[in-house]
Amino acid sequence: MNTENLKICKKCIYNEQTPKIVFDNEGVCNYCRMLEQIEMEYGTGSEKGEAKFGQIVEEIKRKGKNKKYDCVVGVSGGTDSSYMLYLAKKSGLRPLAVHYDNTWNTAIATENIKKVTSKLDIDLYTLVVDNKESDDIFKSFFKASVPELDAPTDIALAETLYRAASKFGVKYILEGHSFKAEGISPLGWVYIDGKYIDTVQKKFGNCKIKTFPNMKIFSFLKWIAVKRIKKIRPLWYLDYAKEEAKELLKKEFGWEDYGGHHLENRMTAFHHSYYTPVKFGIDQRVNSLAASVRSGKLSREEALEKYNHPPFLENNLLEYFKKRLQFSDEEFERIMKLPLKSYKDFKTYKKTFEKMRPFFWVMYKFNLVPKSFYIKFTSKNEI
Repeated sequence: MNTENLKICKKCIYNEQTPKIVFDNEGVCNYCRMLEQIEMEYGTGSEKGEAKFGQIVEEIKRKGKNKKYDCVVGVSGGTDSSYMLYLAKKSGLRPLAVHYDNTWNTAIATENIKKVTSKLDIDLYTLVVDNKESDDIFKSFFKASVPELDAPTDIALAETLYRAASKFGVKYILEGHSFKAEGISPLGWVYIDGKYIDTVQKKFGNCKIKTFPNMKIFSFLKWIAVKRIKKIRPLWYLDYAKEEAKELLKKEFGWEDYGGHHLENRMTAFHHSYYTPVKFGIDQRVNSLAASVRSGKLSREEALEKYNHPPFLENNLLEYFKKRLQFSDEEFERIMKLPLKSYKDFKTYKKTFEKMRPFFWVMYKFNLVPKSFYIKFTSKNEI
């Protein structure tokens, strides 16, 4: 990504092409200011944050007393989710590891899940999707010419986590997201909801959604308002460094690095390493690189140097994508050159979420939805 001659934030490396970016008098972008506010609210990495997390842990233990599991943790074989299992166990919790298998996992990711869960003696609940149906949804999003190619995986994982929590009577989901390590992705770059998936699949798909764990709005409301299953992001409270977490995982579990952020799954790797950079000019490495600059892990110069080089692309990944989804070279190139579309070109729940903003504010305050959902999905001024 060439950033020459672009105005760049003085505190991170987001530039003027980032959707809805605004620079203040000090040349600092609105995303940095937002994350500063979140850090203050959660006490990230401070005694305040640790105390808040400690209170949450005690609450989870109390509410989960006499149950086999007191929380669920989504796992992918990646750094953050693997570390989250370790943290949960270290904190004295009794987690159930939950994995949504879209059947595009790398062998390394699968082995990492096995290593960590086995050594920590944590049960694993896996939902393996009907790969023909799931792949047809991926094909539909590719044909729709929208940037959210891999977003159906995110919805399916969220729904799978809620279903597992409900099945075992668990009221807490622990997510391994860290805004300190990953930053925040602008809504203009990615959006997803169950209605969006339905709409795209009906228009471009060859089969109906039958087994794919889509999350419709009534399911979502059932999980958060009726079942009152809370989503907690412990790393928003704690001091967390991804590279240190990797070293710990390697030492304790024989965990293996998979080569980069989001590269533990081949669909996700194709999405981040080729599809959005080539077709949309969106290189989401900027989120984690900017986060590294904010936290002092990298200098702005080092981050820009990395960002100005193309993302790592696994050998034969394009061929694998085309062969698995049955695209000829000609059809693949034709679709890659189609006019760009966005979620605004399809039916979604976005307007509904905006109308329900006061309700979701209450849900966020009670940890029933993440603050990032409230900020990004319910605001009329998308970020």
